[in-house]
Amino acid sequence: MNLAFASTLHLPTGQRVGYDTRSVSLAPNASRGLSTQKMFPCLAATATPTTQAAEFVLEEKKHDLLRAIQDTQRGLVATADQRSCIEEALVNVEEYNAGVPIDLGKLDGTWRLQYTSAPDVLVLLESAARFSFFQVGQIFQKFECQNQSKEGVVRNVVRWSIPPLLEEQEGATLLVSAKFSVVSARNIYLQFEEISIQSINISEELQALIAPAILPRSFLSLQILQFIRTFKAEIPVRNQGRRSVGGLYYLSYLDANMLLGRAAAGGIFVFTRAQPLV
Repeated sequence: MNLAFASTLHLPTGQRVGYDTRSVSLAPNASRGLSTQKMFPCLAATATPTTQAAEFVLEEKKHDLLRAIQDTQRGLVATADQRSCIEEALVNVEEYNAGVPIDLGKLDGTWRLQYTSAPDVLVLLESAARFSFFQVGQIFQKFECQNQSKEGVVRNVVRWSIPPLLEEQEGATLLVSAKFSVVSARNIYLQFEEISIQSINISEELQALIAPAILPRSFLSLQILQFIRTFKAEIPVRNQGRRSVGGLYYLSYLDANMLLGRAAAGGIFVFTRAQPLV
């Protein structure tokens, strides 16, 4: 899906995807459980185990998907055989809530990219792999749609750097912002609004060059440092009087800790829940 992700980078080589495999307890509270057992003995005896068994199978399929993608460097080095296995594992998870309308309250929050086959994202990963002076760190999708039913905002966040000028991995942030509207049960339409570069963190070496710590720092050098730290370049995507660039994004699976998506322009995405971005 275009750089607004319905696309988004590169987990360090060898890093494993952590995932909590503990089963969710579905046991009712004690008093309600006794009441259920007295009134519906068959239901009490069979419903909960059946539900727990279904959830256990789903968690196993999610683990299968995460295991399939963990050595692919977010899709950068995935072979044809691996892509085939990943697609199969993805479909096995997608079938569990196919057709269920997207819950925007559950979608709200920050999601970390674990795998993609989208060309517009892979080109960034390939550039970082080819050029030693360019690094791509984590990629996130941040949905802002709490208490909404039909629309919201999505921000695609790419951490990148150019060592030794900027700090490793998180020297700067590329932010692609878009508004979205729900157009069907699981499809959202993205309207890209703005691309910006911000949160520039220069390296200690460059700071020392601009304002040496062992010398009295001049007002000018301190102003330069402050300017760099607060610098923000914004490029509007929407043309005056015209509809902004956009595209369909199919959210094929969503639960509390996993988000799967398919871009209309091509490419699949696997995200896991992340801590909120500051």
